[in-house]
Amino acid sequence: MFWESRLEHFVDRLRASGCVPLELRLWNGRRYDLAGACGVPPVASVVVPSPRSLGYLLRPSLSSLGRAYVEGAIEVEGRLSDVIEASWKLATTAVCAEGRFARLLRGWHHTRASDRADIAYHYDVSNDFYRLWLDERMVYSCAYFEHGDETLAEAQRRKLDHILTKLRVGSGDRLLDIGCGWGALVIHAAKHYGAVCHGITLSEQQHALATERVRAEGLQGRVTIELRDYRDMLPAHAGGFDRISSVGMFEHVGKKHLADYFGIIHGLLKDGGLVLNHGITSTDPADGETPYGGGEFIHDYVFPHGELVHIGTVLQEMQRGGLEPHDIESLRRHYALTLDHWAARFEAHADEARRLAGDRRFRIWRVYLAGCAKAFREDWISVFQVLGCKAGGGALNPLPMSRGWQYGQGR
Repeated sequence: MFWESRLEHFVDRLRASGCVPLELRLWNGRRYDLAGACGVPPVASVVVPSPRSLGYLLRPSLSSLGRAYVEGAIEVEGRLSDVIEASWKLATTAVCAEGRFARLLRGWHHTRASDRADIAYHYDVSNDFYRLWLDERMVYSCAYFEHGDETLAEAQRRKLDHILTKLRVGSGDRLLDIGCGWGALVIHAAKHYGAVCHGITLSEQQHALATERVRAEGLQGRVTIELRDYRDMLPAHAGGFDRISSVGMFEHVGKKHLADYFGIIHGLLKDGGLVLNHGITSTDPADGETPYGGGEFIHDYVFPHGELVHIGTVLQEMQRGGLEPHDIESLRRHYALTLDHWAARFEAHADEARRLAGDRRFRIWRVYLAGCAKAFREDWISVFQVLGCKAGGGALNPLPMSRGWQYGQGR
């Protein structure tokens, strides 16, 4: 009776203050339409199998609701994107909802051992698991759409070309890709731009498959893949690269270590070389967490010790590391579309994904993909490409005066 009376009070408050298109179905057969008088039919149902599960719902946030689903305390019926949308309305309508951003700045301590463990947790689920829902090149970062109606494969190919065009990669250039994943960028750069490429990763499964792919393409003389931490590249490779890319990796570095990270890139880059950093950022100028509890869920279940900072912090830390930012582009809308593709492909292969990853991790990735699509679409988080070179002017900056070369108007 205690939980049920609290629930009745909670439902009354929701119906009076907002429009949440969810149906609650309880263990005892009772049903609650949370939309109230707004007249919107429920888009999904949340099934509550036990009174013990109500604690997740009575103080709702994206984190508590995601946790309830992952831990099996609730079940959901309907499209997960609809459930995420309704859960956001539930979290923002409830009187316990807090401000838009949580100001908790975790400041994780990153060591080589902890970073290896974190990378293994996320990326070493299995290559077959990721192959189910990524494109055929297995590019696990934001795609680049021209119109928005392209296939995922076309948009990922365009993203690779977009990066390599910005970097002005040419025949014989030595390219380092930090966090190379399954090798898509370095293989593409060697095959289509004539670059000599070196990719590094901390993921053993990524390293194995990327090496296999390089061999299958006959690129052993032009592409090498190494299981190595970027912090171990100096002094052996000081000034050894004409071009450096880091795509979807710097979120794992940690705010306290960003200046050192960019400083290492500075040390690896030749004078007159170019670097492109592509990464997810906070949209809070104070580097706060993703709002409504979303950041807490990501930290606890998806990217342990991951940290997002504002683009202003990225630029500041780049300069502290000795690099001059030159060109800055937001790809936020592109990432929302990318995640829509990933989530749809994931759902289309749900049974196989659950078999490969297990039920709990399957639930985590369902929430993560659909939730992040919502986060990018609402501008809770963003993603930027920042092109830079060594600071100091003169010959250190190899770029033309005009940006026309990025758009096919000469290099």
